[in-house]
Amino acid sequence: MLRKACLSATLAVPLAACGSNWQSALDVHGTSAISLKHLILLIVAVCCVVWMLVMVALIWALWHRREGRPTPPQPARERRMTIAVTGAVIATTVIIGTFTIMSFFATRSLSVAGQDDLTIRVRGLQWWWGLEYIGPDPFRRFETANEIHIPVGRNVRLKLEGLDVIHSFWVPSLAGKQDLIPGRSNELVIRAEKAGVYRGQCAEYCGMQHAHMALLVIAESQDDFDKWANAERNAAAQPVEEEAAAGLQTFLTKPCAACHTIRGTLAAGTTGPDLTHVSSRRTIAAGLFETTRGSLAAWIADPQTIKPGNNMPMVPLTPDELRAVSAYMASLK
Repeated sequence: MLRKACLSATLAVPLAACGSNWQSALDVHGTSAISLKHLILLIVAVCCVVWMLVMVALIWALWHRREGRPTPPQPARERRMTIAVTGAVIATTVIIGTFTIMSFFATRSLSVAGQDDLTIRVRGLQWWWGLEYIGPDPFRRFETANEIHIPVGRNVRLKLEGLDVIHSFWVPSLAGKQDLIPGRSNELVIRAEKAGVYRGQCAEYCGMQHAHMALLVIAESQDDFDKWANAERNAAAQPVEEEAAAGLQTFLTKPCAACHTIRGTLAAGTTGPDLTHVSSRRTIAAGLFETTRGSLAAWIADPQTIKPGNNMPMVPLTPDELRAVSAYMASLK
């Protein structure tokens, strides 16, 4: 009984991710991701066949050597072996060449976009994602962070920029990976064929909090997307409750306003994420916590303990100030 339990526990570790659809390259709902999945399965299938053929040839060779047959020169056998080796080399060349061509076309589709596509500028920073929704009308542009909303069934062009070190944007259910390199602009096209929430992750080691640099892509109907975008374009609502109003004043008088922007207030910093509608996002700190007043208060009180090495300093606040600021942050929806 104990042996069975140990075996089950051992197998559970490597297989734990196989049943999860939260972030899987095999649970695909985007055009690019579907083509990449088919390519992956084809390569795995062909490699399995090649491996089995090699094993059969190896076993056959070892068996005949085991029989102890004499090995005088045999021209006919040498010719057969030459033909077999030549055929294997040609087959290998054809397989690798085919994989290369298929990979080229599969990855090429990651950046093919149209002129009318929704365009989002994605900036990779240590360790969060800055997002700017771009359109022909500059007055309709807006910024957010760590959470991308897109309409279902529409191509979305992502303009990827790295501002400090190399990052890599990867939402496996929708598309392949693409690097964000300082000084260079890359593009990636994603398209969701099904409404849902898809988790993404930085896939290039970028520092000590690399594992805590996640994002969510929320695919929704065009009507729901338009409602969300229109709400995001609005300035922050003025606080109604007394505690939240006190929190706004504390936010503006402390160093917070020098790093963050809250549209509709005097806060216009650009170092940290735009907080205009921070409480409407599902998570804070690039996917580290669900957005609640408690998690906002914990982050504001001591961000370095929660996410060591990030660029947000610990701002000294009294208990009353912390409660007030967290109340104001929770009101920004």
